[in-house]
Amino acid sequence: MLLNIKSKLEDTTIMELIELATYPDPEHVTATINEYNDNPELELKGYYLGDQVIGIIGYRMNANSILELRHIAVLPEERLHGFGRGMILDVLSLNEPKEIITETDETAINFYRNIGFTIESLGEKYPGVERFKCTYVAEIED
Repeated sequence: MLLNIKSKLEDTTIMELIELATYPDPEHVTATINEYNDNPELELKGYYLGDQVIGIIGYRMNANSILELRHIAVLPEERLHGFGRGMILDVLSLNEPKEIITETDETAINFYRNIGFTIESLGEKYPGVERFKCTYVAEIED
């Protein structure tokens, strides 16, 4: 079940999940938390298994009905059970975007490819790090 967790950003597990979804630097994690606190356009949902949060998904919907997926993470011990895919499907159902876009590195492209995203290389955006744009078209145009 997905629940809004913006009021729980100081929770240890949620902070751990944000760290897994971002560059694992304490200053970067703090900046990400502040961004979710300060920007009402950003949504942050927690994926719960019972009463424990095991995953997070952060996003924003733009005026063109394109959902920008900003962060997604599942606790390492809960991975490979379909929870990441489940979060994306829940967000897709809740928001009904035309498409979902995200940017990632090479370690996550197979996750996105396996659930139907198309992958496009953006080249080396940072020294030694190739980035990829992942797109999922949810609405077929007539």
